[in-house]
Amino acid sequence: MKLQDILHKVRAGELSVTEAETAIRGFEDLGFGKVDYARESRTGYPEVIFGQGKTPEQVQAIFVRLHEKHGKVMVTRADRSMYELVREAVPDAVYDEMSRLLTVGSCERRFAGKVAVVSAGTADLPVAEEAARTAEWMGNEVDRIYDVGVAGIDRLLAQRERIREASVVIVVAGMEGALGSVIGGLVRRPVVAVPTSVGYGAHFGGLTPLLSMLTSCAAGVTVVNIDNGFGAAFSASIIQQAILEGAS
Repeated sequence: MKLQDILHKVRAGELSVTEAETAIRGFEDLGFGKVDYARESRTGYPEVIFGQGKTPEQVQAIFVRLHEKHGKVMVTRADRSMYELVREAVPDAVYDEMSRLLTVGSCERRFAGKVAVVSAGTADLPVAEEAARTAEWMGNEVDRIYDVGVAGIDRLLAQRERIREASVVIVVAGMEGALGSVIGGLVRRPVVAVPTSVGYGAHFGGLTPLLSMLTSCAAGVTVVNIDNGFGAAFSASIIQQAILEGAS
């Protein structure tokens, strides 16, 4: 809301002085945290709540305020106790166990191209689903292509044309993380690689695939942090937004 609109609403009695102050500042101080209402105007997407480390009561308080402001909210790394409390205030809230995402509403679907989410193995599904569901919430059509790791390369090659149809490709892989490089050499699209914490011993909890992806010889592979499906989906959505703005 523009400053002039806020002042007009105050004069018309449609907005209290306190509400106007919050609108002008762009955030609300809850004591334990500051809710960023202006993030959507800056980045194209509203603030997303990182649930890990927060109490269910804190998540509920932030969730309710963002819902009142935007009508759409997402919590990452959520658990069922957060969902149960949020649902008391927002009955339409939905929780997905695998991705650990707690959401209500979603952004309008406005992109022509798809985001492909490609995972190496079934064990990578929690991270892949965090990426896929986040991308969908952000307004993307998502094509899920799962369990096509390099140990069975024919599975991947059978999906080659399907992957190439996407505007952005998110690759989720644990173990040695080779899938990101392989796909990077097969497509002419941005590839966002997500190393996962799935693997044995010298995998070092995801450090091995992280370093493997960072040192990929395939050009065009961008890497996010270990298990960060959300970050990959956000990056893919920003790329989609840039494509849309460039076409308009």
